[in-house]
Amino acid sequence: MAMIARRLATFLAVLTMLAVAAVALDPAPAGAQTGGQVPGDSLGSTSDADFWRQIRGGTQGQVSIPNASSGVLIQSEGDNWRAVRNGPLSTYGAWLLLGTVVVLAAFFAIRGRIRIEHGRAGVTIERFKAVERFAHWLMAGSFVVLGLTGLNLLYGRYVLKPVIGADAFGAITLFGKYAHNYLSFAFMAGLALAFVLWVVHNIPHKSDLMWVLKGGGIVGSAHPPARKFNAGQKILFWLVMLGGLSVSLSGLALMFPFQFELFAKTFAALNVFGLDLPTSLTAMQEMQLNQIWHTAVSVFLIAMIIAHIYIGSLGMEGAFDAMGSGQVDLNWAREHHSLWVEEVEAQEPDGSAHRHSPAE
Repeated sequence: MAMIARRLATFLAVLTMLAVAAVALDPAPAGAQTGGQVPGDSLGSTSDADFWRQIRGGTQGQVSIPNASSGVLIQSEGDNWRAVRNGPLSTYGAWLLLGTVVVLAAFFAIRGRIRIEHGRAGVTIERFKAVERFAHWLMAGSFVVLGLTGLNLLYGRYVLKPVIGADAFGAITLFGKYAHNYLSFAFMAGLALAFVLWVVHNIPHKSDLMWVLKGGGIVGSAHPPARKFNAGQKILFWLVMLGGLSVSLSGLALMFPFQFELFAKTFAALNVFGLDLPTSLTAMQEMQLNQIWHTAVSVFLIAMIIAHIYIGSLGMEGAFDAMGSGQVDLNWAREHHSLWVEEVEAQEPDGSAHRHSPAE
């Protein structure tokens, strides 16, 4: 009996092994893989054009984690963003900055430094108070750091990295990232303070038209009358205020990703004028548009501020004193801001306008 039982057990084991092997080796069992297909009519290793077209189109899938954006396997707009950033944005930005420097150098070679026509009077008049100079330098100083660190992110790997090496470039870029993020709040504070202090002086006035028609005394030798801020300074003021506000908002959106919908709301508002801008944007598309806009406006502001720095230092004699000590030469003030000098003198009982000599 024991022998019969052992033989029966051996027979059953062999039969079981044969059955398993038959199922595994059957070329077409029900529900088995055939030609790359898997059960349930799902795609296996077969490349389906419609399937991959949907993936490349950014179709939203389902994920079990809280981050719903992970359901997009391929975010194809990233290719467009990279092409714009590394293509026309970087190229035209570089040409704009280089062109600004070349034009200013050519202008200086032809025009030279704009001198005080009647020479220094030896007597000064207060142009900007301490709080005004503080607002200017807070905004200007932080902007210089923001501009340099931003340009490093855009061009550093092509210009700086080959010169100083990968390690030094990485350290500088990391430090620049923190400086860029934190000093942006100083820039915004300076921007807001400057707006409060100077907006009343930058409202357009009829004298601005004459200033523009006469080239502001920069083109030619005429010195058209101007108030505390001439037409050119008013244009600069509003460009800095609006451009600074724009880069501040887009910068905040980049520092706190996926928290704002600036472009969808802006496009919706612009569509009131008959435009057909998209208003249904994904969070990633918002981030990409923010980055492109932030870079474009920043490069424009940098080019504009380069021209401002030139006029306020090398380009015009006596101009730097306005933001240096706050006191400008009386002849300089009368030549460039004659209406303002008259207004200040009219407010003083003796017409002195807080004048004093440099030695005082």
